[in-house]
Amino acid sequence: MSVAKIIEINASSKTSVEDAVRSGLKKVSETVKGIQGAWINETKVVTDGDGNITEWRVNLRVTFLVS
Repeated sequence: MSVAKIIEINASSKTSVEDAVRSGLKKVSETVKGIQGAWINETKVVTDGDGNITEWRVNLRVTFLVS
């Protein structure tokens, strides 16, 4: 029998949503082993005064197996 756990993290990037996801997963993988997948729970943007996107932010739910 396998048991999975889900943790929630926030990550950001100045370039893209994909880069925010990658950097978040890379950081989590430094301490969490057995990552099975992740899903984007929420996407946000930070803008400047002219409406230009300056930062992408994601809220991720990361699933990993508990041994």
